[in-house]
Amino acid sequence: MTETTPKSAGPNPSDAAAQARRAAAAKQRFYAISLFRLSGAFILLFGMAISLERFDWVQGDKAKWMGVIVSTVGFIQFLIVPRMLARAFATPKDKG
Repeated sequence: MTETTPKSAGPNPSDAAAQARRAAAAKQRFYAISLFRLSGAFILLFGMAISLERFDWVQGDKAKWMGVIVSTVGFIQFLIVPRMLARAFATPKDKG
């Protein structure tokens, strides 16, 4: 009786495709989080420029308050939103 040897356990094409999809999705999520952080930094700098009255279209107390509001939005978008997105994008842990 001859023994049959199992075929070599090569990579499964469906596993490779799934892994490629996961890698592409992770890359997109990374770029989305980075884009939110970068835009938050620009909004924060824009708000600071408004507070320093660098623009002619807003001056005085209005510039100070508008700058504070815009800077606060930029600060939130720079620090908090990327963390929330990272938590939302996180791969759930298997329990068991």
